[in-house]
Amino acid sequence: MGVTGAIAVADRTAAAPMMVVGGVLPSPPMSTRWLHLGVASAVALGAACSSISTVRLQPDQVAVAPGLRPLAAIQADVISGYVLFVPLPGGVDLDRAVNRMLIVAAKTMGADKIVDLRFSVTPEHGIYALRRLLGWRSAHASGIAVQVVAPTDDSADQGPEPTPAAPPAGPGATP
Repeated sequence: MGVTGAIAVADRTAAAPMMVVGGVLPSPPMSTRWLHLGVASAVALGAACSSISTVRLQPDQVAVAPGLRPLAAIQADVISGYVLFVPLPGGVDLDRAVNRMLIVAAKTMGADKIVDLRFSVTPEHGIYALRRLLGWRSAHASGIAVQVVAPTDDSADQGPEPTPAAPPAGPGATP
């Protein structure tokens, strides 16, 4: 097997250039591999820090209060990893999950309100602070986006209307 060409490539760890034969580069030093792995992990964590999921609902298949029409079920999740109490990438709180993600997604879909709102967040005080040593913190919010289709009658549950009074008796009528 003969050498058909050689390309000189400068190695950042060596003073002299190294030769690459046949277009195949030697594997990088171990420290460079760990650096690449660390950068890839940081990018993966940064890309997966929040998620919003939506699904359109059939109005006749989901029961909501009268005067409301369901549009979609929405779920928002935010997660942050921690290494030695340093958040990667950070920003986990209920304000972000509910107001900046869930409600914005609902308004974008044309909803007026969120019903059946449920939310949770990992506490950050007390024994839960130890999770920041090497762990994660997360926030979750979900609900049903609805449109208001008609104003509701608040007095509808008060019963039937009173019966109207009898008309006055005319002349010649017996009491």
